Amino acid sequence: MQLSNEEEDYNLSLSKFESMLKTNKVLFFDSEEFEEIILHYLDIGKAALAKKALKLALEQHPKSTGLKLVQVEMLVYDDKLDVAEKLLNELYAIEPTNEEIYIQKANIYSKRDQHEKAVELLKIALKYTDDYADVYNLIGMEYLFMDNFEMAKASFIQCLEEDLEDQSALYNVVYCYEFLDQNLDAIAYLNKYIDKNPYSEIAWHQMGRLYYGVKDYENAIRAFDYATLIDDEFLGAFMERAKAYERLKKYEEAIESYNRTIELDDATSYALLRIGKCYEKLGNKVLALKYFNKTVHEDPLLDKGWIAITDFYVRQKNFQKALFYVNKALAIDNQNRLYWKRYATINKQMNFFEEAEFGYRKAVEYGDYQLDTWLFWVDILQFLGEFESAIQTLLQASEYFPEENEVEYRLAGLYFMIQEDTKAKFHLSNAMRLNFDNYVLIEDLFPVVWARKMVQNYIAKHKKL
Repeated sequence: MQLSNEEEDYNLSLSKFESMLKTNKVLFFDSEEFEEIILHYLDIGKAALAKKALKLALEQHPKSTGLKLVQVEMLVYDDKLDVAEKLLNELYAIEPTNEEIYIQKANIYSKRDQHEKAVELLKIALKYTDDYADVYNLIGMEYLFMDNFEMAKASFIQCLEEDLEDQSALYNVVYCYEFLDQNLDAIAYLNKYIDKNPYSEIAWHQMGRLYYGVKDYENAIRAFDYATLIDDEFLGAFMERAKAYERLKKYEEAIESYNRTIELDDATSYALLRIGKCYEKLGNKVLALKYFNKTVHEDPLLDKGWIAITDFYVRQKNFQKALFYVNKALAIDNQNRLYWKRYATINKQMNFFEEAEFGYRKAVEYGDYQLDTWLFWVDILQFLGEFESAIQTLLQASEYFPEENEVEYRLAGLYFMIQEDTKAKFHLSNAMRLNFDNYVLIEDLFPVVWARKMVQNYIAKHKKL
């Protein structure tokens, strides 16, 4: 690739400077050369070299406003805000129409969390600048810092009107729309933007994301298609197109897109997992399991991979293997309520009731307050003969489900089991009030209680009422 004259000059200046450092021989550079050298070192994170270059630059060009502004930038970077501000005030006295002075002052105010003042200064900079896009972008960022997303959005739109190619502004304007929950407005904006800049793969990709967000998967795919046509190595667009195909249950097309992401980059565990899920949906169990195994081979710490294998074996009713793999997932994330529920369910299927009880208990401990979790747990406790624990668990559940007949019927049955008939009748009355027909739960879950004539009479009496 042939370099432009400017690039050649830049590289020459850089080489010349680094050669000077090695030989300790002082060479002359014009002020613009020094600015480029300093900014280069700042960009690559070599602050010490940038400072050395600045020192030499100011020795050779002590009156250069450009170099002093670079000095200000470095002072701000080092949080020496007062020193930077003093220097800016000196520069302002000399060049009151230099937009960079206002931009750097705004930067200082921004650093002090005085964002409104920063915006005021940036608006003054607009009067003197030729680079409107950059200043509008900076204004937009200040509004973001203030959580004023409407004004931020307006500023980024102005930036794009000045410079259609400003990708950061494009991402930011979409971010503002999304934050404001204006996805359809964002799509409308991008359509107008694309009319002006039809070959912006970023715009097409963002539009695809937005269509996906409003569940318009067909249009999402269309937008991702354009993004990948413009840039056939656009990894994110292929990945998200695959997700959209999945939503439409077009699993073969999804697999094709996921495979494209693997061609473009090293196989990711996420892509492998999704391919496995797609094959499972297509009924290809062999390939599904193959890709699930590839997933955990690629990333052994991806708990979702182990869970995918767990669920696969649960569906095959191979609970022995399912238990092995759910333990793998729990070894990675032992505070996941859904994993503990799976653990409990699998152990229950294998008649390992104590382990199942422990699993349901952990699931609730980590925030699973679903009704079925409480009821499964209680039924296990009852089976184990732990009636008091079962009652306490149900009373806890009733705080979340105060009007749930299944909780009340179980409380009634358990209180009858421990001979606390008054409490039992209270809960039985509640249960029948909520759903009379469900009294068969007593017969199903508490046959000993059902056998008591008093209980049947109580139910029959309630029926007459």
